[in-house]
Amino acid sequence: MTFLLNWLFTSIAIAIADYIVPGIFVMGAAEVWLCYVFTGLFLSLVNSIVKPIMTLLCLPLTIITLGIFQLVVNGLMLQLASSLSLNLLEAGIVIDGFGAAFGGAIIVSIMCTILGVRKS
Repeated sequence: MTFLLNWLFTSIAIAIADYIVPGIFVMGAAEVWLCYVFTGLFLSLVNSIVKPIMTLLCLPLTIITLGIFQLVVNGLMLQLASSLSLNLLEAGIVIDGFGAAFGGAIIVSIMCTILGVRKS
């Protein structure tokens, strides 16, 4: 049940980021809400599986930058989730560049904190 709520709240956060950040837009043959749901699913999976490994590998940079480099890792995870969603399911969000991914990751992180998503 917790995973489903996290998935739902992450999808809502991605929809809000799409609305706010001007480099993120929806693409695919599915309806718009399904694109958010697919990207939210892949972002939840990427945050559960890949992000802990990336956080451990980037720990020296995160320590040197006093934690700010973790925002870069979040941007990379959002780009990876977007890429997986588009390539595997042919529906999701398109991110124009790393700046849009960085801004989108900040918005998604803030919204997930407000909505109460628990990190694994």
